[in-house]
Amino acid sequence: MRVGLIQLSSSDDPVQNLPQTLAFVDQAAAQGARFVLTPEVTNCVSTSRSHQAAVLQDEKSDITLAALRERASAHGIWILIGSLGLKDANGDGRFANRSFLIAPDGVIAARYDKIHMFDVAISPEETYRESDGYKPGSVARLANVEGVNVGMTVCYDVRFPHLFRDLAHAGARIMTVPAAFAPDTGKAHWEILLRARAIETGSIVLAPAQCGTHSATNGRSRKTHGHSLAIDPWGEILADGGDLPGVTMVDLDLEAVETARRRIPSLTHDRKYTLD
Repeated sequence: MRVGLIQLSSSDDPVQNLPQTLAFVDQAAAQGARFVLTPEVTNCVSTSRSHQAAVLQDEKSDITLAALRERASAHGIWILIGSLGLKDANGDGRFANRSFLIAPDGVIAARYDKIHMFDVAISPEETYRESDGYKPGSVARLANVEGVNVGMTVCYDVRFPHLFRDLAHAGARIMTVPAAFAPDTGKAHWEILLRARAIETGSIVLAPAQCGTHSATNGRSRKTHGHSLAIDPWGEILADGGDLPGVTMVDLDLEAVETARRRIPSLTHDRKYTLD
C-alpha cells in the first residue's frame, strides 16, 4: 500500500489553510498514494478559544471536511483527516477534536473523537489545557482501509499504551497517530513513543504532524515539532517528514505485521493479574 503523509503548518484561519492542504493531497495522489493522511487540527491551529468560537464550524458546515471528501472522491483514494476542530452541538459547549476516515467515494467511513486531553505544564512559559476547549471522546475506533484494520488515535493518545494494545487485540494492523506535538516533548519523546507503540503491538504506525511556527491573528502563536513518521512493526523508521510542510511518500509492506507478530507473539501472552 502506497501512503502519503502530509505535514502542515496550519494557521488559525481555516480558509487560508485549505488550499495548501488540498495541494498536498493532489501531490500525494499524483505520486500514487492510495491512502493519504493529514495531521491533527488540519483546519485550524489556535490557542484562542474566542477565536476558535468565531471561525470553527460544525461537521455539516466545515469547509475542510467538505473539500477533502470531494478530493477523496475525485482521486478515488482514502483520506484520513488527522483531526478537525469542530463545534459540537451534542457536547457541553466545548469543541470536538475529531478524526475522520474518508472512503474513495467521499463517504465518511469512520469518526474518532480524541480521548486523552493534553493538560500539561511543560514549563512556566509553556502550558496547555486542551480540556478547557475540547471535550474528550469516550469510544475507541477501529476502521478499515482496503481490507486492512486501522486503529484511529490522535496525538496525546500515544502516551496511553493500553489503547493501542486494545486496538491491536481488536485486529488493528495499522495505527494512525496524527499530531500537533509540542517542540520540547517532541524532541524528547515523539519518536520513542511511536516506535514503542509499533513494537509493543507489532503494528505499522503512521503519524502525520503539524510543524513549525503557526501564524495567529488572535492569541499567542504555537510551535510544533514536525517530523511526520512512518514506522514498521519492528520499530524501524520508514520515513521522516523533517521540519517543513510537505508530502512524505512511503510504501507499506503489510506482511511485515504478521512477520513481527510471529517473531514476538506478545499479543497472545497477556495474563490477568492482581496488584498486591
